[in-house]
Amino acid sequence: MSNSHTTDSVVSVAESKSGVPTVQSSRAPIPTMEKHQKSVDCCSTHLIDGDGTLDAAGLEKFMKQVKLNECGLSYAIVSIMGPQSSGKSTLLNHLSQTTKGIWMARCTGIEPCTVVMDLEGTDGRERGEDDTAFEKQSALFALAVSDIVLINMWCHDIGREHAANKPLLKTVFQVMTRLFSPRKTTMIFVIRDKTRTPLENLEPVLREDIQKIWDSVPKPEAHKETPLSAFFNIEVVALSSFEEKEEQFKEQVANLRNRFQHSIAPGGLAGDRQGVVPASGFSFSAQQIWKVIKENRDLDLPAHKVMVATVRCEEIANEKYSAFAKNKDWCELEDAVQSQLVPDFGNKISSLLDTCFIGYDDEAAFFEEGVRSCKRKQLTEKLLQLIEPAYQSTLQHMRSETLEKFIKAFEDALSKGQGFQVASRDCSILAMKSFDEQCKGAIIKQADWDTSKVRAKVSQDIESHIADVRNAKLSDLTGLYESNLKNALHGPVEAILEGAADDTWPAIRKLLRSETKTALSKFSRALAGFEMDEDAKKNLLSRLESYAIDTVEGKAKEEAGKVLHSMKERFTTIFNHDNDLMPRTWTGKEDIRAINKTARTSALKLLSVLAAIRLEDYADRIQTVLLQALAEPSISPDKSSNMQNPLATSKWEKIPDSKTLITPVQCKTLWGQFQKETEYAVTQAITAQKANKQNSSWLPPPWAILALFVLGFDEFMTLLRNPLYVLVIFVGFLLFKALWVQTGIAAEFQNGMLPGLLSLSTRLLPAFMNLLRKLAELGNRRN
Repeated sequence: MSNSHTTDSVVSVAESKSGVPTVQSSRAPIPTMEKHQKSVDCCSTHLIDGDGTLDAAGLEKFMKQVKLNECGLSYAIVSIMGPQSSGKSTLLNHLSQTTKGIWMARCTGIEPCTVVMDLEGTDGRERGEDDTAFEKQSALFALAVSDIVLINMWCHDIGREHAANKPLLKTVFQVMTRLFSPRKTTMIFVIRDKTRTPLENLEPVLREDIQKIWDSVPKPEAHKETPLSAFFNIEVVALSSFEEKEEQFKEQVANLRNRFQHSIAPGGLAGDRQGVVPASGFSFSAQQIWKVIKENRDLDLPAHKVMVATVRCEEIANEKYSAFAKNKDWCELEDAVQSQLVPDFGNKISSLLDTCFIGYDDEAAFFEEGVRSCKRKQLTEKLLQLIEPAYQSTLQHMRSETLEKFIKAFEDALSKGQGFQVASRDCSILAMKSFDEQCKGAIIKQADWDTSKVRAKVSQDIESHIADVRNAKLSDLTGLYESNLKNALHGPVEAILEGAADDTWPAIRKLLRSETKTALSKFSRALAGFEMDEDAKKNLLSRLESYAIDTVEGKAKEEAGKVLHSMKERFTTIFNHDNDLMPRTWTGKEDIRAINKTARTSALKLLSVLAAIRLEDYADRIQTVLLQALAEPSISPDKSSNMQNPLATSKWEKIPDSKTLITPVQCKTLWGQFQKETEYAVTQAITAQKANKQNSSWLPPPWAILALFVLGFDEFMTLLRNPLYVLVIFVGFLLFKALWVQTGIAAEFQNGMLPGLLSLSTRLLPAFMNLLRKLAELGNRRN
């Protein structure tokens, strides 16, 4: 077993009672098993058993124990091949057993992290002479994952046609071409039990043998002309016999071991490696490579590298996404932003994203760049998709807060008397400036989200509020001036219409022009603060002017609606009152016919005034037509003539239909009704006048007076002879005169004898008692 010391002296592999290998840093011969039992248990694993089953769980555990995941690209894989019993393995518990499958262990004391895989012997009898399937599979696996391959061979096999290493090399070269693309692997041929022949003479022969084997191996079309150097860096090392030259052997092994230090550095043993998989993806890569090899498919290392990068980068991205979603700071921000505006939201989120992306970049740094960038982009999109609702909530809070600030500032400015347009412009500028400043604090630097749409909505909100306030202010202002104008027109127009003079409508037109002009002037000055365009301003002024006209027309329509009542009141007023507006006393001297005509003519003028709206001078003849047709029918056309009745129509000449309030036909109907309802008043007046005339003749006829004097001469003489009778009669006369004046007997009898007697019957006794009371009071005063 002297040859068995080569490999274990290089990587110092020890073994335990269980047969599990571990790697030692000592350059001395193999230490005892007991001394390194703890290291054995935690630094090695049986990667692939003899049946070709890869222990994925054991590989994951091994990677965690040796912290391979943390190494990035700073690690190296060393494989050991060779014929059975060539001294390649020290993992034998018994002389009769050999390594089954592939073992994996870490080398201690070597930087960077170096992992050794010990492969089953290539010419072992245990599998049979014809069974080369596992041999090829394990060789392909080793070459696919290893940076350095150690091949043990006997010195006496160099140059031999049927040497034990020939099948091994053929296997290595055949499977290497199945990798599709060259993988620059360092192959170190360790010549065992070197003879006295110098290495300078042995190496050319060995290289020539290697080249012949490469040339003789069948290769796919893609690699027909590919040189050996494209796949391998060939190194040759010769070791003396351990049993014959132990000290020299140890020295040579020590030199070889030193070459494994910093093997991945430029110029190192593994410095030219290509397509290396980052350490965190080694487990997945190894499993997938072995799966492809077992399925007897060609191994495309570049595609495999992309596949490993895709899986691992996606795993890393998912881990970072989950970690971010569960991050306490993010969860607190997400909750807080639902109900309020979070200050400096953008910077806080950007900081959390930076931490997440830095973690991803660190872990995925050594994977294929295109895949790494693609998965980072996907991670970014997922994270931004997660964050966007909170970002939108922040913008909405900013939008609401900006609008609230604007409304308050705008109301304060208006309350201080600032002009509407100036206040709205200044407050809008300040509000949008504040929003822009807030947006800077909400911007997430990893996102290219555009805030212009939200900004436009904020601007629309402000403009909408300004428009609402403007409309409300203009509405109030318009309402105020309309109210003032109504007050200025309503009463005067009503009074003018009630007067119903010849100049009624000219007076109304003059009043309308005057009041409208004044109102428009004041209204125009009030609108100046709104800085309105001329068209809008003219529209409002026109509306106010139209309102004034509508007010007058509305009042005219209102009066026209109750024209019959107004005519009767007008008639009653004129008929029952004199020129001094004193109530008439129908004493018998009044000309009732003339008074009646005057009152009816006045009522007819009122009807003519209210028959149509004449805010423009239409030069109409309504009054003349009505007077001729109704007040003076004697001068109207003869009914028997062929001339048309001027009131037998529904239109007034020169008057538009829209300005007609009472049609000619309606005027005729109203006049007939008016005459019927006022006829009683005239009849009463005539009756009262007749009664008054009768009451005025209460003295007897002259003949009766003469007869009374002749017949009562004796009684008259008796009174002359007795003055006391005269005094009594005089006192009685005074009392009667007093009662006559107090009770107004003459006035009571104006309406007839019977009404006068009934009235006096109720008033005579109270008047007599009142007279006696006054006489009693007068007597008491004298006493």
